[in-house]
Amino acid sequence: MITKIAWKNIWHKPLNTALSIILLTASVAIITLLILLQQQFEKKFNDNVDGIDLVLGAQGSPLQLILSAVYQVDAPTGNISYDEAKVWMRKPSVKEAIPLAFGDNYRGFRIVGTTPGYLSHFGSTIASGKVFNKNFEVVVGSDIARKMNLKVGDTFFGSHGDAAEGELHKDHAYVVTGIATPTGKVLDNLILSNVASVWAMHHEHGHEEEGSVADAHDHDSHEGHHEHEAPHHEDEAISEEGQEITAVLLKFRGPQPVIMWPRMIAMNTKMQAAAPGLEINRLFSLFGIGLQALQYLAYGIMLISGISIFIALYNTLKERKYEFALLRVNGASRLQLLLLVLIESLLLCVTGFIFGTIVGRIGLQLISGSSESEFKMAFNPYEFVWDKEGYLLALTIFVGIIAAVIPAVKAYSLNISKTLANA
Repeated sequence: MITKIAWKNIWHKPLNTALSIILLTASVAIITLLILLQQQFEKKFNDNVDGIDLVLGAQGSPLQLILSAVYQVDAPTGNISYDEAKVWMRKPSVKEAIPLAFGDNYRGFRIVGTTPGYLSHFGSTIASGKVFNKNFEVVVGSDIARKMNLKVGDTFFGSHGDAAEGELHKDHAYVVTGIATPTGKVLDNLILSNVASVWAMHHEHGHEEEGSVADAHDHDSHEGHHEHEAPHHEDEAISEEGQEITAVLLKFRGPQPVIMWPRMIAMNTKMQAAAPGLEINRLFSLFGIGLQALQYLAYGIMLISGISIFIALYNTLKERKYEFALLRVNGASRLQLLLLVLIESLLLCVTGFIFGTIVGRIGLQLISGSSESEFKMAFNPYEFVWDKEGYLLALTIFVGIIAAVIPAVKAYSLNISKTLANA
């Protein structure tokens, strides 16, 4: 009964109520969005970097090397000699070395020359078909297969570089031999072939590209076309001598090379070795500054919302003191009046919290759509971070209680006879 009266009371002045709810919704939406974004962003980055101790690549920005080689969201720093890289890949301290060669894309999805070890590294198997074992055979990530409706046996043409427009390689068709199982990692948005396919694709253009695997990274490319014609294969062996790759993912048997190799490689070669953990921590620290500033803004809006609720309750209390006095005459206790004011404030806060969590998730859905098309990274708006969102709910309720304390105490201490005498 008290809750029903409280609900009707808060809508007695709809503009005041709407303002309080809008302010609270805005603050909760921003905080919810930041909680989900930070949680999923860090999880995706940490999941993809598991099992990679160092990344070997061309000299340049270490962060750019990590973003391009591990997360596939940036242009590579350049190419490295495969002969020189093999010297380090075959060291006894290396447990696993996965070469990567970039060059082409299919409708914006990167085609990566690598080994079957790349699949097992990310915990993926073949859902249908088989692993590539010849030039221009590819395994397609689960997300690409779903979005592009690719099946085992389909063929398509790749285009030069990273972008979806540019020169189309119509003389070489890729054939889909396998579809990878979903992993929730970067692999789901990649097309994998053997390294020799990348070399063969650009072999005839070698005099223009000076032997580069992916000088194409500076060029735009044409959108690939899904074809169902017989692919043109080049099964002849490609010599590894003098070839280039883009990067190597390294995992060691012990921790010492992680510390020693970056310095050794920088001093003795034209390559660099970057530690993913170190670079991603730097990225998180930069990312965290922006998130923290937005959180402070959201908490400021929540504070303003609390003040708005307090003012609304305090002002209406003056108008409703005769109503409260009549309630007392009709048998309502002091405690019931106090609860009535508290419930009004809590109803505002809970309504704002519900709307805020919904708006925050709508915002994440919009961001996810943009990031998926731009960086092939999607976020789940339906995930709940129970500990942090539970804390946010508790904070919202606390704001409501604090805003209602003074009006509730005044309602509790109302003098019935004096109020009715002045009526």
